[in-house]
Amino acid sequence: MNRRWMRSGTTLALLLLSSLSVAAAPQTAENEVEGARFRGATALDGEIFHVQGLALQGSRVWVTSVDRFSRRGYLHLFDRATGRSLRRIELTDGARYHPGGISVDGHSLWVPVAELRANSSAVLVELDTGTLRVRRRIRVADHLGCVAAQGRWLVAGNWNSRLLYVIDRDAPTRMRVVPNPSPTRYQDLKFAGGRLVGSGPRSWWTGTVDWLDWPRLTLRRSIGAGAYTAEGMAIEGRDLYFAPEDGPGRLYRFRLEHDASA
Repeated sequence: MNRRWMRSGTTLALLLLSSLSVAAAPQTAENEVEGARFRGATALDGEIFHVQGLALQGSRVWVTSVDRFSRRGYLHLFDRATGRSLRRIELTDGARYHPGGISVDGHSLWVPVAELRANSSAVLVELDTGTLRVRRRIRVADHLGCVAAQGRWLVAGNWNSRLLYVIDRDAPTRMRVVPNPSPTRYQDLKFAGGRLVGSGPRSWWTGTVDWLDWPRLTLRRSIGAGAYTAEGMAIEGRDLYFAPEDGPGRLYRFRLEHDASA
């Protein structure tokens, strides 16, 4: 999501990230990931714009980005081992050109594509990860900037994720809206280990990764992760991944010291 705070302090934080060597992690307190060790970073090849979402699927890395100047949104596919660009498709849908945080569920990739303003509109797009053909579209009368998918359930955050939309994808008109239990402005959401995991900033220089109990959506655990939380996040077991930089960017990997889902 593109917000006013990104034009000042957080932009500086991302510039600091961009200046880092791929072989080293930031050592400043605001850029550390609490309770985790840096395990490396992979440069992502090809033309990428303002990064929004991140999802992992086996040997593949999915990233969304928005070109605010041309008002177009994109989905990118990379090789996970090398960072090589494999494919890019456009997601622009008229006034909706802002793709957000994304999730893979089986052979489906879910992407919110929204207008770039609060209290607007969005479409949750389900894509086949093999063919990238659209399987389904769910329209929501609000800006949605991130989505998590698991089974029949979708959880999407609106502008700054002040509200979380819980949607039954088999009956999408049945949705409930829940206030975000955390002050964190989620940019990316994932289901992992039976919980909902959200990542985002709290201020210009600080951000957290939160674990929420599902389906109650109560805050269970939170760790500081600095400017890494600016945009894309993914999680696999004890491994946390971040894609905080505008393109060309990097995929950062951290290993949690303890299983946060326990």
